[in-house]
Amino acid sequence: MSEGRGLLTEAEREAITGERSDSYRDKTRSYFLNRIEEVERDIEVPEEYVSDLLGELRDVVCEERDKDE
Repeated sequence: MSEGRGLLTEAEREAITGERSDSYRDKTRSYFLNRIEEVERDIEVPEEYVSDLLGELRDVVCEERDKDE
């Protein structure tokens, strides 16, 4: 299996950081919110079957949040 993007493509990262048009930024924000909802649904699988991987995800997300505070 090849590695793909995370939650955002490179173009979407550029849109959010203001390197693309305002309309594309707004559309990207909408895509991103939808992906967050999908991640919430996806979490149900590792919760039941591979909780150690869910722990890895939590570590990454929470570590980044701690850096911002």
